[in-house]
Amino acid sequence: MAHRDLLLANARVVLAERVIDAGWVAAVNGAVVEIGEGRAPDHAEDLAGDLLLPGLVELHTDHLEAHYVPRPKVHWDPVAAVVSYDGQLATCGITTALDSLRVWREEGAEDVDGQAEILADAIAIARDADLLRLEHFLHLRCEVPMPSVVEEATALVARADVRLVSLMDHTPGQRQFRDEGKLRDYYRGKNGGMTDAELDVLFAKRIAYQAAHAEGNHRDLVGLAHARNVPLASHDDTTADHVAEAIRDGVALAEFPTTVEAAQALHAAGIRVLMGAPNLVRGGSHAGNIATQALARAGALDVLSSDYVPASLLMAALRLPQVVADIELAAAIRMVSKTPAEAVGLRDRGEIAVGKRADLIRVRVVHDVPAVRSVWRGGRRVA
Repeated sequence: MAHRDLLLANARVVLAERVIDAGWVAAVNGAVVEIGEGRAPDHAEDLAGDLLLPGLVELHTDHLEAHYVPRPKVHWDPVAAVVSYDGQLATCGITTALDSLRVWREEGAEDVDGQAEILADAIAIARDADLLRLEHFLHLRCEVPMPSVVEEATALVARADVRLVSLMDHTPGQRQFRDEGKLRDYYRGKNGGMTDAELDVLFAKRIAYQAAHAEGNHRDLVGLAHARNVPLASHDDTTADHVAEAIRDGVALAEFPTTVEAAQALHAAGIRVLMGAPNLVRGGSHAGNIATQALARAGALDVLSSDYVPASLLMAALRLPQVVADIELAAAIRMVSKTPAEAVGLRDRGEIAVGKRADLIRVRVVHDVPAVRSVWRGGRRVA
């Protein structure tokens, strides 16, 4: 038998379409070469019946910001922040991440506004120095009404690691924040207590920005993404008009639709629907919008994202078959591996299959809490 770089046995192996209750996986030169059932070849690493899953693929996490700005007005060394964040994601089972960077500037709103280029450079420095455990790409989050957003997106989109551009509009009174009170609550908690008078000024400015810039910026950003052949994502689609716009723009991914009707229409149009894993773990949306579980039961859920809690991605995928009878384990795991990988053109990973990258995670579940015990990226143990 040929030499194997990696041989893992006695595992519950989750493939894209089925589960092998007692299986083994072999990899050579970073790729899977054999998958078997029952007794494995000699000298295998015994996984003691733990789950063996494909490495998780995360399309929308802005958690890097929490490492870079750990307290209001406190900016950490950006490369150190990237390394810390990378380690956290790896130990949560994520082997591929699209790091969501805010591509806009807004005075007095968020400490991380206008920091996208700094963080993109820090990711590149850490990658070049071989300091990272997982593979990182960039997700440019573009707040469409902001005056400088097209200029800033243009400066970033040519980078080779950009894999997604999302079009967002958080203007008070629409989409995610149709209930303006929810946005006020968000900023009161986020900034340590903005007053209503301060929020009145901020919201009036945002409404004016939308009236002045949104239409032209939207058109320019769509054109920019198409010119660079970068997949597009819509954000917080709520109405039939939002769905029609997403279809017209040729988006690949709809992030966090706020109603069942919008999600079902997007899904029916072939646009992959992404929802928050924290929403599923908590049992509902923190912003009062539609529950991830409800979309799963309606057959309109394609991708899960950890958003602001990295550990939630694995927790949600393993919990989903328990709360939605029609979704089996293999299908739930596809939502955090194969489907998100395909949505952004990464077809070399996302499933345990011969010829695919040996991005693998060993998971043990105790008291309904998953613990990631080992992580391999490209056949090399990284955690």
